[in-house]
Amino acid sequence: MAENLLTPALTVFEHMAVDEVLAHALQPGPILRFYHWADGPAVTFGYSQFYNSVRGQIAADKGPLCRRPTGGGIVYHGADLTFSLIFESEDRPAEIYARLHGAIEQALAKETLMQSSRQGMVSAEKYAPAQNGVAAGCFANPVQDDLMVNGQKILGGAIRRFSNRVLYQGSLQCAQARTNPLFRRAVMQGAEQFLQTHFETSPIDLNVLTQARKLAAEQYQTSAWTEKFL
Repeated sequence: MAENLLTPALTVFEHMAVDEVLAHALQPGPILRFYHWADGPAVTFGYSQFYNSVRGQIAADKGPLCRRPTGGGIVYHGADLTFSLIFESEDRPAEIYARLHGAIEQALAKETLMQSSRQGMVSAEKYAPAQNGVAAGCFANPVQDDLMVNGQKILGGAIRRFSNRVLYQGSLQCAQARTNPLFRRAVMQGAEQFLQTHFETSPIDLNVLTQARKLAAEQYQTSAWTEKFL
């Protein structure tokens, strides 16, 4: 069964841990999860980015800083609609981005929320975790098939494989993305179209939540993880 999992308000460290625990879970069906954020902003950065370069760009008032299990660049979480999608696939990342973002693009238009377009091909160096020796910002550095509106990136995502399961972490950044339920509905419709399934809403298993909170404390909140690459 494909599930849209409801979680309580979590910290940035707990959100990263929940995604990892779910990616390792034996549940056969796809999982969609919209982040329910604890109060205040937060910042995530890509797994392979260098901490010192990232830290030098982040003001203290932007909230706690956490290294993601997925790649990509620096992402500010303040009013964005943040979500994750876990599913089985052997497709290349480029194929996943093209199909998933294309489906969300169509759903946003169907809900008459906005007319977006997908970023065309970019040079290979744009995919690097740093630009000109400085850690790259995800939304300042659009890559192929990111969604764009009036030249500004509004949707990007990052992927990591756990055996045959894919963890996609995405952020939709535009006015009312987090507060207008139509944006959430459009993302869900896009994910359903992408995976050719229907999501049933259910609460997260408390055992999974307990495991995730333990992983957050033992890994994601530690300097050993945050400063893994200096």
